[in-house]
Amino acid sequence: MAIGALAIPETISRPEDTSETIASPRLFKATGARKTPQVEWVEIQVKSVLNRVKGMPFEWSINPYRGCGHGCSFCYARVTHWYMDQDGVNDWSSRIFVKVNAPEVLRSELACSGWTHEDVAVGTATDPYQPTEGAYRLTRRILEALRDSRTPISLITRSPMVTRDIDLLQQMSRASGASVCFSIVTMDPELSQELEPHVAPPLKRLEALRALAKAGIETSVNLAPVIPRITDNEQNLAEVIRAAKYYGASQLWTNALHLGEVVRDAFFKYLHEKRPHLIPEYERMYPKRYAPREYQDHVQRVVGALKAKIGFSSGARRRDDPDVPSPLDPRQLQLFG
Repeated sequence: MAIGALAIPETISRPEDTSETIASPRLFKATGARKTPQVEWVEIQVKSVLNRVKGMPFEWSINPYRGCGHGCSFCYARVTHWYMDQDGVNDWSSRIFVKVNAPEVLRSELACSGWTHEDVAVGTATDPYQPTEGAYRLTRRILEALRDSRTPISLITRSPMVTRDIDLLQQMSRASGASVCFSIVTMDPELSQELEPHVAPPLKRLEALRALAKAGIETSVNLAPVIPRITDNEQNLAEVIRAAKYYGASQLWTNALHLGEVVRDAFFKYLHEKRPHLIPEYERMYPKRYAPREYQDHVQRVVGALKAKIGFSSGARRRDDPDVPSPLDPRQLQLFG
């Protein structure tokens, strides 16, 4: 059903600095909507798909959707709902904006004479293989456009649905280049369900990683975010690293939780509901968006030591023996005082 143009403020205050505003041209309009008992998909027509990125290890990004049905309590991208005057705490996973014309717009952008075929990161502010993709298949059509233009891509996801597109990713890997990174915070399925309520269990993600790796596609694991007092014990970190190595990831990265605007509210809502005893410690540890530098550095050191202990290195592949030696004795990375 047609619902007309979505009202967007002419200017938007940045949440990190309310004194600054940026011009917000009307870059899209809503043209329709679909509803299920769990989610509303707002169909929008966009004018641009390729996003120039600054301050990141990649220069371009593509996000087929705004919002994410996975509903992770720690997702930093929740702030993108705020940019559109939407509720990034309560509606992030239940009101998804679908860029229905994204593949066609992307093909036009890639055909421009100024396009230099730089690496494009797919899924930096939404999961391109969230449940919405099963209904709209925008990510697949976007990958087809990138393949046809011989543009290299890196893709990040928490979903095993990515295996649906192994054929495309193989073609891209052999031509322009393609890599897929899976985000995993824990191997504990119950803890994963608590933190990532609508995401496939960790083992399902790793089975998908193995399938991609066997198909010759470069794969990696992002052990992130490391969540203080919840996922930061060495046993949890080691289990993820061992599993990543065993299932065929060639690389592994990590970073500590950060709580910017909107995600801070969502995460503290989670703490109130699930772990209220941690609230005072988080209030002390996160007066601003980032964890103390000492904590961030400590996480990097511990993960680095565990990778070395377990034998995880670039190019690592599955061992014949599944029993990787035990890591260091578990102990908390507690810097709360």
